[in-house]
Amino acid sequence: MVSGEGRGPSAQTFARKVGCVMLIAASVLLVSALVLVGVLLLLSPGRPTPFVDDNGSPLPDSISEKTRVTINGVEQGMFIKGKGASKPVLLYLHGGMPDYFLTERYPTGLDEDFVVVWWEQRGSGLSFNPGMAPESLTAEQVVADTLALTDYLRKRFDQDKIYLMGHSGGTFIGIQAAARAPEKYHAYIGVAQMSYQLRSEQLAHDYMLERFEANGNAGMARKLEAAAVGDSVPLPDTYNSIRDVAMHDLGVGTTHDMRSIVTGLLLESFRSPEYTLGEKISVWRGKIVSGRQLWSVELATDLTKRVTRLEIPIYFLHGTYDYTVSYPLARAYYEQLDAPLKGFYTFEHSAHSPLFEEPAKTCEIMRADVLAGANGLADPSEED
Repeated sequence: MVSGEGRGPSAQTFARKVGCVMLIAASVLLVSALVLVGVLLLLSPGRPTPFVDDNGSPLPDSISEKTRVTINGVEQGMFIKGKGASKPVLLYLHGGMPDYFLTERYPTGLDEDFVVVWWEQRGSGLSFNPGMAPESLTAEQVVADTLALTDYLRKRFDQDKIYLMGHSGGTFIGIQAAARAPEKYHAYIGVAQMSYQLRSEQLAHDYMLERFEANGNAGMARKLEAAAVGDSVPLPDTYNSIRDVAMHDLGVGTTHDMRSIVTGLLLESFRSPEYTLGEKISVWRGKIVSGRQLWSVELATDLTKRVTRLEIPIYFLHGTYDYTVSYPLARAYYEQLDAPLKGFYTFEHSAHSPLFEEPAKTCEIMRADVLAGANGLADPSEED
Protein backbone atom coordinates (compact mmCIF):
# COMPACT_ATOMS: atom_id res chain seq x y z
CA MET A 1 0.00 0.00 0.00
CA VAL A 2 2.79 2.36 0.93
CA SER A 3 4.63 1.37 -2.26
CA GLY A 4 1.56 2.11 -4.36
CA GLU A 5 1.09 5.52 -2.81
CA GLY A 6 4.74 6.33 -3.56
CA ARG A 7 4.26 5.71 -7.26
CA GLY A 8 1.22 7.96 -7.58
CA PRO A 9 2.93 11.36 -7.54
CA SER A 10 5.66 10.07 -9.84
CA ALA A 11 3.09 8.92 -12.37
CA GLN A 12 1.31 12.25 -12.19
CA THR A 13 4.58 14.12 -12.66
CA PHE A 14 5.44 11.97 -15.65
CA ALA A 15 2.00 12.54 -17.14
CA ARG A 16 2.38 16.30 -16.72
CA LYS A 17 5.76 16.21 -18.44
CA VAL A 18 4.36 14.17 -21.32
CA GLY A 19 1.47 16.61 -21.60
CA CYS A 20 3.85 19.57 -21.71
CA VAL A 21 5.97 17.89 -24.40
CA MET A 22 2.89 17.12 -26.47
CA LEU A 23 1.64 20.69 -26.06
CA ILE A 24 4.99 22.09 -27.16
CA ALA A 25 5.11 19.69 -30.13
CA ALA A 26 1.59 20.63 -31.16
CA SER A 27 2.45 24.33 -30.89
CA VAL A 28 5.56 23.87 -33.01
CA LEU A 29 3.57 21.98 -35.64
CA LEU A 30 0.88 24.66 -35.67
CA VAL A 31 3.39 27.48 -36.00
CA SER A 32 5.23 25.56 -38.75
CA ALA A 33 1.98 24.99 -40.61
CA LEU A 34 1.07 28.67 -40.36
CA VAL A 35 4.52 29.68 -41.60
CA LEU A 36 4.23 27.23 -44.51
CA VAL A 37 0.80 28.55 -45.46
CA GLY A 38 2.15 32.09 -45.23
CA VAL A 39 5.06 31.27 -47.52
CA LEU A 40 2.76 29.55 -50.00
CA LEU A 41 0.45 32.57 -50.02
CA LEU A 42 3.40 34.89 -50.65
CA LEU A 43 4.38 32.67 -53.58
CA SER A 44 0.82 32.72 -54.93
CA PRO A 45 -0.29 36.24 -55.90
CA GLY A 46 -2.13 34.69 -58.83
CA ARG A 47 -1.39 37.40 -61.37
CA PRO A 48 -0.02 36.64 -64.85
CA THR A 49 3.50 37.94 -65.41
CA PRO A 50 3.52 40.72 -68.03
CA PHE A 51 6.00 40.96 -70.89
CA VAL A 52 8.34 43.90 -70.26
CA ASP A 53 11.21 45.60 -72.03
CA ASP A 54 14.70 46.23 -70.65
CA ASN A 55 13.37 49.16 -68.63
CA GLY A 56 10.61 47.13 -67.04
CA SER A 57 7.84 48.75 -69.07
CA PRO A 58 5.09 46.55 -70.57
CA LEU A 59 5.75 45.57 -74.16
CA PRO A 60 3.41 47.39 -76.56
CA ASP A 61 0.76 45.12 -78.12
CA SER A 62 1.69 42.22 -75.84
CA ILE A 63 -0.92 40.14 -74.05
CA SER A 64 -0.58 38.37 -70.72
CA GLU A 65 -3.81 37.47 -69.02
CA LYS A 66 -5.57 34.88 -66.95
CA THR A 67 -9.19 34.67 -67.91
CA ARG A 68 -12.26 32.51 -67.62
CA VAL A 69 -14.78 31.86 -70.35
CA THR A 70 -18.07 29.96 -70.30
CA ILE A 71 -17.67 27.05 -72.72
CA ASN A 72 -20.68 24.84 -73.37
CA GLY A 73 -22.24 25.98 -70.09
CA VAL A 74 -19.13 25.50 -67.90
CA GLU A 75 -16.75 28.25 -66.81
CA GLN A 76 -13.22 27.32 -67.85
CA GLY A 77 -9.92 29.08 -67.26
CA MET A 78 -6.84 29.75 -69.36
CA PHE A 79 -3.68 31.80 -69.63
CA ILE A 80 -3.26 33.80 -72.84
CA LYS A 81 0.31 34.86 -73.55
CA GLY A 82 1.94 36.55 -76.51
CA LYS A 83 4.44 39.31 -77.23
CA GLY A 84 2.22 40.47 -80.06
CA ALA A 85 -1.56 40.33 -79.72
CA SER A 86 -1.96 40.25 -83.50
CA LYS A 87 0.20 37.12 -83.90
CA PRO A 88 -1.40 33.82 -84.98
CA VAL A 89 -3.30 32.08 -82.19
CA LEU A 90 -2.02 28.72 -80.96
CA LEU A 91 -4.45 26.76 -78.78
CA TYR A 92 -2.56 24.36 -76.50
CA LEU A 93 -4.26 21.23 -75.12
CA HIS A 94 -2.59 19.76 -72.05
CA GLY A 95 -2.47 16.11 -71.08
CA GLY A 96 -3.37 14.54 -67.73
CA MET A 97 -2.85 17.82 -65.90
CA PRO A 98 -2.24 21.47 -66.86
CA ASP A 99 1.46 22.18 -67.31
CA TYR A 100 1.57 25.93 -67.89
CA PHE A 101 3.37 26.26 -64.56
CA LEU A 102 6.39 24.51 -66.12
CA THR A 103 7.01 27.51 -68.38
CA GLU A 104 8.57 29.25 -65.38
CA ARG A 105 11.41 26.71 -65.39
CA TYR A 106 11.19 25.70 -69.04
CA PRO A 107 10.30 28.77 -71.16
CA THR A 108 9.02 27.58 -74.54
CA GLY A 109 9.58 30.75 -76.56
CA LEU A 110 6.31 30.07 -78.40
CA ASP A 111 4.98 33.45 -77.27
CA GLU A 112 7.49 35.13 -79.61
CA ASP A 113 5.56 33.99 -82.69
CA PHE A 114 2.11 33.13 -81.39
CA VAL A 115 -0.60 34.18 -79.00
CA VAL A 116 -0.49 30.98 -76.95
CA VAL A 117 -3.70 29.94 -75.21
CA TRP A 118 -2.85 27.61 -72.32
CA TRP A 119 -6.36 26.30 -71.76
CA GLU A 120 -7.06 24.28 -68.62
CA GLN A 121 -9.85 21.96 -69.66
CA ARG A 122 -13.06 21.28 -67.78
CA GLY A 123 -12.30 19.49 -64.53
CA SER A 124 -8.64 20.61 -64.53
CA GLY A 125 -6.67 23.39 -62.82
CA LEU A 126 -8.33 26.77 -63.29
CA SER A 127 -11.44 24.94 -64.52
CA PHE A 128 -11.70 22.49 -61.62
CA ASN A 129 -15.10 22.44 -59.94
CA PRO A 130 -15.68 19.87 -57.18
CA GLY A 131 -19.41 20.07 -57.85
CA MET A 132 -19.09 19.15 -61.52
CA ALA A 133 -21.14 16.13 -62.54
CA PRO A 134 -18.75 13.26 -63.35
CA GLU A 135 -20.80 12.27 -66.38
CA SER A 136 -20.11 15.66 -67.98
CA LEU A 137 -16.39 14.88 -68.24
CA THR A 138 -16.07 12.71 -71.33
CA ALA A 139 -13.65 12.74 -74.25
CA GLU A 140 -16.52 13.65 -76.55
CA GLN A 141 -17.38 16.63 -74.34
CA VAL A 142 -13.78 17.87 -74.24
CA VAL A 143 -13.61 17.64 -78.05
CA ALA A 144 -16.80 19.71 -78.21
CA ASP A 145 -15.31 22.20 -75.74
CA THR A 146 -12.18 22.44 -77.89
CA LEU A 147 -14.23 23.36 -80.93
CA ALA A 148 -16.33 25.87 -78.98
CA LEU A 149 -13.23 27.53 -77.51
CA THR A 150 -11.69 27.60 -80.98
CA ASP A 151 -14.69 29.58 -82.25
CA TYR A 152 -14.40 31.99 -79.31
CA LEU A 153 -10.72 32.59 -80.08
CA ARG A 154 -11.30 33.00 -83.81
CA LYS A 155 -13.89 35.67 -83.08
CA ARG A 156 -11.97 37.42 -80.32
CA PHE A 157 -8.72 37.67 -82.27
CA ASP A 158 -10.41 38.13 -85.64
CA GLN A 159 -8.68 35.14 -87.23
CA ASP A 160 -10.45 32.82 -89.63
CA LYS A 161 -8.25 29.90 -88.57
CA ILE A 162 -5.95 29.17 -85.64
CA TYR A 163 -3.25 26.57 -84.89
CA LEU A 164 -3.98 23.58 -82.65
CA MET A 165 -1.32 21.86 -80.53
CA GLY A 166 -1.91 18.86 -78.30
CA HIS A 167 0.54 17.37 -75.80
CA SER A 168 0.29 13.82 -74.47
CA GLY A 169 -3.37 13.23 -73.50
CA GLY A 170 -4.15 16.51 -75.24
CA THR A 171 -3.25 14.84 -78.54
CA PHE A 172 -6.07 12.35 -77.98
CA ILE A 173 -8.49 15.29 -77.99
CA GLY A 174 -6.64 17.47 -80.48
CA ILE A 175 -6.36 15.08 -83.40
CA GLN A 176 -10.07 14.26 -83.15
CA ALA A 177 -11.01 17.96 -83.03
CA ALA A 178 -8.81 18.67 -86.06
CA ALA A 179 -10.35 15.78 -87.98
CA ARG A 180 -13.86 16.91 -87.13
CA ALA A 181 -13.50 20.60 -88.03
CA PRO A 182 -10.46 21.13 -90.28
CA GLU A 183 -11.89 24.41 -91.57
CA LYS A 184 -11.13 26.01 -88.19
CA TYR A 185 -7.38 25.24 -88.18
CA HIS A 186 -4.28 26.06 -90.19
CA ALA A 187 -2.50 22.94 -88.92
CA TYR A 188 -2.41 20.37 -86.14
CA ILE A 189 0.72 19.79 -84.04
CA GLY A 190 0.94 16.64 -81.91
CA VAL A 191 3.62 16.67 -79.20
CA ALA A 192 4.05 13.12 -77.89
CA GLN A 193 1.15 11.98 -80.06
CA MET A 194 -0.97 9.14 -78.72
CA SER A 195 -1.88 6.28 -81.04
CA TYR A 196 -2.98 3.18 -79.10
CA GLN A 197 -2.11 3.94 -75.51
CA LEU A 198 -2.78 0.47 -74.09
CA ARG A 199 -0.08 -0.94 -76.36
CA SER A 200 2.17 1.96 -75.36
CA GLU A 201 1.79 1.02 -71.68
CA GLN A 202 2.67 -2.59 -72.46
CA LEU A 203 5.85 -1.48 -74.22
CA ALA A 204 6.70 0.87 -71.36
CA HIS A 205 6.22 -1.85 -68.76
CA ASP A 206 8.50 -4.27 -70.59
CA TYR A 207 11.16 -1.61 -71.19
CA MET A 208 11.20 -0.47 -67.56
CA LEU A 209 11.37 -4.04 -66.26
CA GLU A 210 14.35 -4.73 -68.52
CA ARG A 211 16.09 -1.52 -67.45
CA PHE A 212 15.61 -2.10 -63.72
CA GLU A 213 16.84 -5.67 -64.03
CA ALA A 214 19.89 -4.47 -65.95
CA ASN A 215 20.82 -1.75 -63.44
CA GLY A 216 20.33 -4.01 -60.43
CA ASN A 217 17.22 -2.39 -58.95
CA ALA A 218 15.69 -5.66 -57.80
CA GLY A 219 12.97 -3.94 -55.79
CA MET A 220 11.48 -2.08 -58.72
CA ALA A 221 11.94 -5.10 -60.97
CA ARG A 222 9.92 -7.26 -58.56
CA LYS A 223 7.15 -4.67 -58.40
CA LEU A 224 6.91 -4.51 -62.20
CA GLU A 225 6.97 -8.30 -62.50
CA ALA A 226 3.96 -8.37 -60.19
CA ALA A 227 2.20 -5.64 -62.20
CA ALA A 228 1.99 -7.01 -65.72
CA VAL A 229 0.00 -4.92 -68.22
CA GLY A 230 -2.43 -7.11 -70.11
CA ASP A 231 -4.97 -6.46 -72.84
CA SER A 232 -7.76 -5.13 -70.63
CA VAL A 233 -8.68 -1.73 -69.23
CA PRO A 234 -8.35 -0.35 -66.59
CA LEU A 235 -4.69 -1.01 -65.90
CA PRO A 236 -3.82 -2.91 -62.70
CA ASP A 237 -3.60 -0.74 -59.60
CA THR A 238 -0.24 -2.33 -58.88
CA TYR A 239 1.08 -0.87 -62.13
CA ASN A 240 -0.61 2.52 -61.77
CA SER A 241 0.90 2.96 -58.31
CA ILE A 242 4.49 2.71 -59.56
CA ARG A 243 4.21 3.83 -63.20
CA ASP A 244 5.07 7.52 -62.85
CA VAL A 245 7.76 6.97 -60.22
CA ALA A 246 9.43 4.29 -62.37
CA MET A 247 9.30 6.39 -65.54
CA HIS A 248 10.85 9.41 -63.89
CA ASP A 249 13.49 7.31 -62.17
CA LEU A 250 14.63 6.10 -65.61
CA GLY A 251 14.37 9.50 -67.33
CA VAL A 252 11.53 8.47 -69.64
CA GLY A 253 8.80 10.54 -67.98
CA THR A 254 7.87 14.22 -68.20
CA THR A 255 11.38 15.32 -69.14
CA HIS A 256 14.60 13.35 -69.56
CA ASP A 257 16.26 15.23 -66.69
CA MET A 258 13.30 15.07 -64.28
CA ARG A 259 13.88 12.29 -61.77
CA SER A 260 11.17 13.10 -59.25
CA ILE A 261 7.50 13.98 -59.52
CA VAL A 262 7.72 15.78 -56.19
CA THR A 263 10.58 18.13 -57.08
CA GLY A 264 9.89 18.27 -60.80
CA LEU A 265 6.12 18.79 -60.79
CA LEU A 266 4.60 19.23 -57.33
CA LEU A 267 7.08 21.79 -56.02
CA GLU A 268 7.29 23.55 -59.39
CA SER A 269 3.52 23.96 -59.45
CA PHE A 270 3.51 25.49 -55.97
CA ARG A 271 6.33 27.89 -56.92
CA SER A 272 4.39 29.44 -59.77
CA PRO A 273 3.41 33.05 -58.97
CA GLU A 274 0.64 33.11 -61.59
CA TYR A 275 -1.71 30.79 -59.69
CA THR A 276 -3.40 31.48 -56.37
CA LEU A 277 -2.87 28.87 -53.65
CA GLY A 278 -6.39 27.57 -54.22
CA GLU A 279 -5.75 27.25 -57.95
CA LYS A 280 -2.54 25.32 -57.30
CA ILE A 281 -4.42 22.87 -55.13
CA SER A 282 -7.05 22.56 -57.86
CA VAL A 283 -4.36 21.57 -60.37
CA TRP A 284 -3.68 18.44 -58.32
CA ARG A 285 -7.26 17.78 -57.31
CA GLY A 286 -8.19 17.88 -60.98
CA LYS A 287 -5.40 15.48 -61.89
CA ILE A 288 -6.67 12.96 -59.36
CA VAL A 289 -10.36 13.30 -60.18
CA SER A 290 -10.58 14.28 -63.84
CA GLY A 291 -7.49 12.64 -65.26
CA ARG A 292 -8.65 9.25 -64.05
CA GLN A 293 -12.01 9.58 -65.83
CA LEU A 294 -10.48 10.20 -69.27
CA TRP A 295 -7.54 7.83 -68.86
CA SER A 296 -9.48 4.60 -69.39
CA VAL A 297 -11.02 5.93 -72.61
CA GLU A 298 -7.60 7.01 -73.89
CA LEU A 299 -6.19 3.58 -73.09
CA ALA A 300 -8.97 1.66 -74.80
CA THR A 301 -9.20 3.73 -77.99
CA ASP A 302 -7.06 2.87 -80.99
CA LEU A 303 -6.64 6.22 -82.73
CA THR A 304 -4.95 4.54 -85.69
CA LYS A 305 -8.38 3.18 -86.56
CA ARG A 306 -10.49 6.14 -85.41
CA VAL A 307 -8.57 8.95 -87.19
CA THR A 308 -6.94 7.87 -90.43
CA ARG A 309 -6.97 11.14 -92.38
CA LEU A 310 -6.74 14.87 -91.68
CA GLU A 311 -7.56 17.56 -94.22
CA ILE A 312 -4.92 19.94 -92.86
CA PRO A 313 -1.13 19.79 -92.42
CA ILE A 314 -0.02 17.69 -89.44
CA TYR A 315 3.23 17.81 -87.49
CA PHE A 316 4.36 15.27 -84.88
CA LEU A 317 7.10 16.22 -82.40
CA HIS A 318 8.46 13.36 -80.29
CA GLY A 319 11.34 12.67 -77.89
CA THR A 320 13.37 9.49 -78.32
CA TYR A 321 13.40 8.87 -74.55
CA ASP A 322 9.61 9.05 -74.29
CA TYR A 323 7.97 5.94 -72.85
CA THR A 324 5.01 7.84 -71.39
CA VAL A 325 3.69 7.81 -74.95
CA SER A 326 5.54 5.44 -77.25
CA TYR A 327 7.88 7.01 -79.81
CA PRO A 328 7.83 4.05 -82.26
CA LEU A 329 4.03 3.79 -82.09
CA ALA A 330 3.69 7.52 -82.81
CA ARG A 331 6.07 7.18 -85.74
CA ALA A 332 4.11 4.24 -87.14
CA TYR A 333 0.85 6.18 -86.75
CA TYR A 334 2.36 9.15 -88.57
CA GLU A 335 3.43 6.97 -91.47
CA GLN A 336 -0.09 5.63 -91.99
CA LEU A 337 -1.92 8.93 -91.54
CA ASP A 338 -3.13 10.56 -94.73
CA ALA A 339 -2.80 14.36 -94.87
CA PRO A 340 -2.09 17.01 -97.52
CA LEU A 341 1.23 17.77 -95.78
CA LYS A 342 2.91 16.16 -92.82
CA GLY A 343 6.17 16.13 -90.90
CA PHE A 344 7.66 14.00 -88.12
CA TYR A 345 10.40 15.53 -85.95
CA THR A 346 12.64 13.48 -83.66
CA PHE A 347 14.04 15.17 -80.55
CA GLU A 348 17.19 13.30 -79.59
CA HIS A 349 17.55 14.87 -76.13
CA SER A 350 13.93 14.77 -74.99
CA ALA A 351 11.57 12.43 -73.27
CA HIS A 352 7.87 13.30 -73.07
CA SER A 353 7.97 17.10 -73.43
CA PRO A 354 10.18 18.35 -76.29
CA LEU A 355 8.52 21.77 -76.27
CA PHE A 356 9.92 22.25 -72.73
CA GLU A 357 13.13 20.24 -73.17
CA GLU A 358 14.31 21.51 -76.56
CA PRO A 359 12.45 24.81 -76.99
CA ALA A 360 14.84 26.30 -79.55
CA LYS A 361 14.33 23.37 -81.91
CA THR A 362 10.58 23.46 -81.32
CA CYS A 363 10.44 27.17 -82.17
CA GLU A 364 12.56 26.66 -85.27
CA ILE A 365 10.13 24.00 -86.51
CA MET A 366 7.13 26.19 -85.71
CA ARG A 367 8.61 29.16 -87.59
CA ALA A 368 10.21 27.46 -90.58
CA ASP A 369 7.71 24.68 -91.20
CA VAL A 370 4.40 25.12 -89.37
CA LEU A 371 3.87 28.82 -90.05
CA ALA A 372 5.18 28.43 -93.61
CA GLY A 373 3.05 25.37 -94.36
CA ALA A 374 6.20 23.38 -95.15
CA ASN A 375 8.06 20.33 -93.85
CA GLY A 376 11.66 21.04 -94.83
CA LEU A 377 13.00 20.31 -91.33
CA ALA A 378 11.13 17.02 -90.93
CA ASP A 379 12.80 13.63 -90.55
CA PRO A 380 13.08 11.63 -93.76
CA SER A 381 10.04 9.46 -94.29
CA GLU A 382 10.53 5.74 -93.74
CA GLU A 383 9.24 5.34 -97.29
CA ASP A 384 12.12 7.47 -98.69
